[in-house]
This record gives sequence, structure tokens and C-alpha cells, in this order.
Amino acid sequence: MAQSLDIVFAALADPTRREILAMLLEDDMAVTDVAEPFDISLAAISKHLVILTRAGLISQEKRGRVKWCKLEPDAMRVASVWMQGFGQFEPVNLDAFERFLKTELPEAPQR
Repeated sequence: MAQSLDIVFAALADPTRREILAMLLEDDMAVTDVAEPFDISLAAISKHLVILTRAGLISQEKRGRVKWCKLEPDAMRVASVWMQGFGQFEPVNLDAFERFLKTELPEAPQR
């Protein structure tokens, strides 16, 4: 279970991937539709989708010539249950947590 949690949290660590998950809350989407609002290449979006798929957060299915993405909430549920196990924490807003870290921590050196 620890390894699957590591993979899920690593996938959730990226703001682009979190935005993709939020988009998929509405409905299944074609890969090209997922990529549309982002200012990055389709290849870059595909890499994000591979990470989300490996984490079990989404599934991808080919329908005709179009590849579709679907949210798979069970992987997120496992992470949520793990966090709630600490009892003292409220549900985590990852975007707010990221904004907090950016304001409170000095700029990390770029790799």
C-alpha cells in the first residue's frame, strides 16, 4: 500500500496533473480536449496522462481513432482514507497547500 500511495502522491504533486483531474471530474474527455487549455505540447500532456494512468487516477481507452481519459476515483480515495487516518487533519486542498508553501518557503534552487 505504501508504494501505491507514493505513486498517487507523486502524481498529485504536479499542478498540471491536478488540473487534468479536475477537468475529468466533469466527464470523460478525449486526449486532445484535455490538452486544449494548456500552453504545453500534446506530447507533454501525454506524459502527464501516463503518470496519472500509472497511479491509477485515470484510465485511458481507445474508441475508434480517439483516445479517451476517464477519472478513476478509487486511487484518490485510498490516499484520502490514509490522510483521514491521522484524524487531526481536515480534508487537504492541495492547491492551497502549494500556494502556502510558495509564500512560506524560500525559492528552491532550480535543477
